[in-house]
Amino acid sequence: MIGFLAGMFAAALPLVAVGFWAGRRTARRPGLGDLGTPVEHATFQTLHTASLAAPPLRAGLTHDTARRAARGLRTLLGTDALCLTDRNTVLTWDGAGEHHSAEILERLARIRESGRGEAFRIHCDDDGCALRWAVVAPLTVDDRVHGALVACAPRESAVLVRAAAEVARWVSVQLELADLDRSRTRLIEAEIRALRAQISPHFIFNSLAVIASFVRTDPDRARELLLEFADFTRYSFRRHGDFTTLAEELHAIDQYLALVRARFGERLSVTLQIAPEVLPVTLPFLCLQPLVENAVKHGLEGSAAPQDRSHIDITARDAGSEALVVIEDNGVGMDPDRLRRILAGEPGASGGIGLSNVDDRLRQVYGDGHGLVIETAVGAGMKITVRLPKYQPGVHPAPGPGES
Repeated sequence: MIGFLAGMFAAALPLVAVGFWAGRRTARRPGLGDLGTPVEHATFQTLHTASLAAPPLRAGLTHDTARRAARGLRTLLGTDALCLTDRNTVLTWDGAGEHHSAEILERLARIRESGRGEAFRIHCDDDGCALRWAVVAPLTVDDRVHGALVACAPRESAVLVRAAAEVARWVSVQLELADLDRSRTRLIEAEIRALRAQISPHFIFNSLAVIASFVRTDPDRARELLLEFADFTRYSFRRHGDFTTLAEELHAIDQYLALVRARFGERLSVTLQIAPEVLPVTLPFLCLQPLVENAVKHGLEGSAAPQDRSHIDITARDAGSEALVVIEDNGVGMDPDRLRRILAGEPGASGGIGLSNVDDRLRQVYGDGHGLVIETAVGAGMKITVRLPKYQPGVHPAPGPGES
């Protein structure tokens, strides 16, 4: 066990010195006395305390996240006081001696410039203050100082210098992960905007043309289609949340198909087989509709003969821990090599509306094992299978109108 944890520390979380310091300064918790040697106990305690401090830091460095993480970090170091700063201010101070904040800030400017930590004596006229020494360790993201971790103690300690540096490095990793999370969120939002820009002009032009064609000959029909158009575009352009339910996505698809049927009439037939138990399953917003539009494009718009008919099958069924959604058409199909280039996002590869976008988003949310599974060949139609885990941490549908 000691060898495994030591190896893990060396590879990912180098807090051996911290574990030693915490083992010296932290009392044994009730119920943990059977964990083995004092070293094993200190190691477990270090890991446990670090795991409690990590979640707030994964949201970035703010007054609130610093306050929530500081107590755990101070426990990790076993020091009398600890503060976290951003580039210019003290975000939180945990423990005694908060009146030393100004002195800490004076040192912070030098830390920002050099990017290196330092230890120094604290000057204090308060005889009741036990703090006489401080260690300042920079918090860096992409080699840029974003703030500092400061540990204060009554006396000099080489162990505390090393421990503070290691904890600051660990905090920096959490802040880098937070930055990656924000980048990922921005990427997903950008992909949704790109997807909207890709399908909307084409869809809007054709839908409005169809509605206009009914205005004189069948005003009631035109009004119904206009309402379907308004509801679908409202869903497509909503701004809250990255996720929706299968029920909501299928409702939007039904509205989309109503507009398509008005355009193509009897040339298009659609069969839906939906298991009621999978309707609440959560999935990325605007994930299935582009696949149905792709089926329409290659089933009807890609057909050379106006008299050709297209059939689309949409099925959703329960598959244990997953919901399986299959969208199949009998259209013109696609060359598999061309499909591969489209999914890879190669320059010049085009023709699959939203396929690459949807595939990327599914992989980002659920992992590489949940990308699109596509079966196709020239003249053989296309079958797209989507596997949606029923329960995925962090994946929740956005609240509906009036909900919070």
